[in-house]
Amino acid sequence: MNLSLLNKQAVVAGSTQGIGKAIAIELAHLGASVTLLARNEEALKSVLLELDTSKNQSHDYIVADFSNPEDLKSKIYQYASKKQTVHILINNTGGPPAGNIFEADVQQFINGFSAHIVCNQHLSQALVPLMKQAGYGRIINIISTSVKVPIMGLGVSNTIRGAVASWAKTLATELAPFGITVNNILPGYTKTARLDSLMNTRAKNAGISAEEYGDKLQQSIPVRRFADAEEIAYAAAFLASPSASFITGINLPVDGGNTPCL
Repeated sequence: MNLSLLNKQAVVAGSTQGIGKAIAIELAHLGASVTLLARNEEALKSVLLELDTSKNQSHDYIVADFSNPEDLKSKIYQYASKKQTVHILINNTGGPPAGNIFEADVQQFINGFSAHIVCNQHLSQALVPLMKQAGYGRIINIISTSVKVPIMGLGVSNTIRGAVASWAKTLATELAPFGITVNNILPGYTKTARLDSLMNTRAKNAGISAEEYGDKLQQSIPVRRFADAEEIAYAAAFLASPSASFITGINLPVDGGNTPCL
């Protein structure tokens, strides 16, 4: 099985922490040159130093904020105009705030749609022409198991994640003839800052400690633990590889068996 990403160029969004950072590190480990994309320049510089360069990779970064799609659009087109090729795009950004859907302000839906669908569209439209030139492309969206089973208390997130999944399935069909695949990874409960925030909120509402809530939550997962961010990265690395060339338009749960449907 060919998992080598040598001579491949990847753009990884939301890559200064959590799953995005883990994916950037894994793609570099497999030989890719990685462009990090996030809003915090100091954090970007720090992660850049962690990326493998043993295979003569060249890494860089773009400072952009997904809450400002027009700024992102400008910067990604500038980037694309200077690159000979890009092979891999990882669409990954923080989910909308928690809360019940009925109580959500309409602006939360607009913000979520903008940060996910609109920004994903800008990134794809800028980089897909380079993938077409290369005859090789991988677009991988990091979304959520809520695509299959909505998660209570994440009303806006459930809605936006579902929209991303439908966007990706449509795009997969359109781009398949060009050797470009589009797939979604649906992480289950993963040890990230977002999970910590969700557990703290839910624990407070339940009147118990975050530790107690976390223990109960892990016991509800068939494998009885949370995922490490690296385990999500391994799935992304496979889908980015030459060996995944006939896989497109799928939703891949990486959730320890927690999603209760086929």
